[in-house]
Amino acid sequence: MARPQVYVSRTIAEAALQIIARECDLRVYESADYPVPRATLIQEVAAADGALVLLTDRIDAELMDAAPRCRVYANMAVGYDNIDVPAATQRGILITNTPGVLTETTADLTFALILASARRLYEAQRAIVEGRWNTWSTMFMTGQDVYGATLGIVGAGRIGSAVARRAKGFGMRILYHNRRRSPELEVECGAEYASLDDLLRQSDFVSVLVPLTPETRGMFGAREFSLMKPTAVFINTARGPIVDEQALYQALTTGKIWAAGLDVYAQEPVDPHHPLLSLPNVTAVPHIGSASVATRTRMATLAAENLVAALTGRRPPTPVNPEVLE
Repeated sequence: MARPQVYVSRTIAEAALQIIARECDLRVYESADYPVPRATLIQEVAAADGALVLLTDRIDAELMDAAPRCRVYANMAVGYDNIDVPAATQRGILITNTPGVLTETTADLTFALILASARRLYEAQRAIVEGRWNTWSTMFMTGQDVYGATLGIVGAGRIGSAVARRAKGFGMRILYHNRRRSPELEVECGAEYASLDDLLRQSDFVSVLVPLTPETRGMFGAREFSLMKPTAVFINTARGPIVDEQALYQALTTGKIWAAGLDVYAQEPVDPHHPLLSLPNVTAVPHIGSASVATRTRMATLAAENLVAALTGRRPPTPVNPEVLE
């Protein structure tokens, strides 16, 4: 029996490639840093039975129709807004993702941005580098306290709940807004459910952790920022298009909010001349929420396990549209 043909759209952890190679023949786009060109991706998946792809790869109806042989796309990410899942389901194509394995690492980065933004770490480092630290001063680089402050979590899924557990250790009051209440989170962390507006009005820190969907696209705009405290810090480690970046810029430059910590942007990679990056009260990092060696390796191996299972007649561990398996 012929072995399944697999295309991997980026150089990934060797352990993941070995999982695939045991049961499939594979071709890999030999770049760790840059996405495969669109034309190359279409050409390669057209000759494959399955593909392991990244969030930088657009998997839409055009690509699926150009590659009718490819019956599974294993996304190496928890989010799958890069994939037209309804189009895939309509065509009987399986989509998988990698939830769970990046929860704690992304929660670490989220809390790191809370701390860095509150205590102005980027600004403070620049002050040293630029020779502006001349003496000890009573109000030089003063920031906001995190311990005992109020944290509002918008989207209390796996990652949001993990952030809440960290906040509990800092003695924070925890508010959360979610599609459904979480009695478990309320018991474990003492979290309080709040409407979005009430959460924004009361929180010292607002952490956004919702998935990108048609309902959440542009969820944070001028109205939402106007409800926040002038001392509030806004943290986005979810997806960039959830936020109206122009509204965020206006809120930061007019004093409607105090600071922001960003891991994600409307367009990625973000333009280094983006107005938000010019602001001293913005701490920005390049979409590194899941970027620990252990987590990125596990993401790759889970994607590989999903892919191989689907191609060899087994149920994948984490299908996005399991109805195609019925």
